[in-house]
Amino acid sequence: MDSYTEQLVLYMKEHADSEEKRAMEQYMRNQFVFLGLRSPKRRVVYRDFVAAYGKPKDAIAVAKELYAQSEREFYYMAIDILTKGVKKQSMDAVDFYERLILTEPWWDTVDLLASTLVGGHFALYPELVEKYNAKWIEGDNIWLARTAILFQLKYKEKTDETLLFANCEKWLGSDEFFIQKAIGWALRQYAKFDADAVLDFVESHALAPLSRREALKHF
Repeated sequence: MDSYTEQLVLYMKEHADSEEKRAMEQYMRNQFVFLGLRSPKRRVVYRDFVAAYGKPKDAIAVAKELYAQSEREFYYMAIDILTKGVKKQSMDAVDFYERLILTEPWWDTVDLLASTLVGGHFALYPELVEKYNAKWIEGDNIWLARTAILFQLKYKEKTDETLLFANCEKWLGSDEFFIQKAIGWALRQYAKFDADAVLDFVESHALAPLSRREALKHF
């Protein structure tokens, strides 16, 4: 392990909280092991670490080593670090992000990767959208499909409406909770900028009850 990452891992472990650990593991249905570093504390820990050791020279290399650790907060830290440098990454970084999406995937990591890393990367390299969106939305992996549906969450009025609706339409028949939830969430978010378009889409398509409820939550 690189010395920078090794120091970061040790520093995070020094701030572990056993009570928070139990609560966080229970919240995630005991699927993952935690240190007990909730987001606000984790950010403070990283800020203090950077003050002492500086910023990483190679964010992807550090993220790769953090993802090799057992506790879930190392995944979150990797995503945080990558997000801070998303505009500095080369075009092919998307392949690494895809690997992270598929590494012990659950909503807690996939949603961050989709809305911050992938969304930010595609905003920087829009020429990549067609290839990867098609690959993910046409495939059979629900986490990649969820990423395709959600990557425009922060695009606001710059959202590609046609692509958003096409992605949702592709998976309308899915009985996967995380897909139904993603469809509703993505539509609800876009409704803040074009409520009429979202309402028309919802009324003209047979959405799952969960998707429909989520999409129309603020109407």
